[in-house]
Amino acid sequence: MSNKEGPGSFKKHKHGIFQSSQRKDEKFSVDSSSAIVMAFQSFQHELDARHDKYERLVKLGRDITIESKRTIFLLHRVTSENNMDEVLAEAESKLSAVRQKIKQVAQELVGEDMYQFHRAFTPGLQEYVEAVTFQHFITSRMLFSISEINKQLLFEDLQMPPTTEKAHTLGIQVTPVDYLLGVADLTGELMRLCISSVGNGDMDTPFELSQFLRNIFDGFSYIGNTGPYEISRKLFALKQSLSKVENACYTLKVRGSEIPKHMLADLFSAKSEIIEHDDVIS
Repeated sequence: MSNKEGPGSFKKHKHGIFQSSQRKDEKFSVDSSSAIVMAFQSFQHELDARHDKYERLVKLGRDITIESKRTIFLLHRVTSENNMDEVLAEAESKLSAVRQKIKQVAQELVGEDMYQFHRAFTPGLQEYVEAVTFQHFITSRMLFSISEINKQLLFEDLQMPPTTEKAHTLGIQVTPVDYLLGVADLTGELMRLCISSVGNGDMDTPFELSQFLRNIFDGFSYIGNTGPYEISRKLFALKQSLSKVENACYTLKVRGSEIPKHMLADLFSAKSEIIEHDDVIS
């Protein structure tokens, strides 16, 4: 009997275990028609599609944030009744473009659970809330409600056929947390509006802003530490903004008659820096 080993023969290991003499680097073929393989391939495609969608939503959210910030900067250019209409018209045009970006987000979320992707675009929604509430305050001196904001975010879907003679609509809803965080950021813009209004010779706006910010602060105080962490964290910045506006009103009442108007804005800015420094130290 020959002692030669064929390619498929077996030899006995010293521990009594039979091993194949085939090459160790031989690869096993995978049956691509196997049900398990096909299932995992479908999982792969589903996860890739979900990751791609998430990245698209992140980019859209970034665009919404940038354009909303530009709208806020534009609204700070309102210095008097003379340029208000022009600035507000341009701001409305920018916000309309932002809403078209939000419409693209809504189209991406058709048939999806919004909260699975919410983290991707929530900074953009918060910035949009800040911009649209700032615009509304300048025009009406009132806070824009979340229900009115969500009404603006309902869009007609031209890609879907109308049902029962009515156009098919799609939209995205601003969550209560997005709304509260946007309003909390609004208070910082109102504080800047207070300082700039005094520099423009407007002595009434700081007192209106003071009362408005007190009402907002009272509303947030009811939430306190029971709400989400982000809200309790921004409550500190809201309190800072209120303190700066109240300090400006105090200066106007006590020293407004003895300081030239063109110097009041510089005085407010200096005092605001002192207050902010003291808050950080404490």
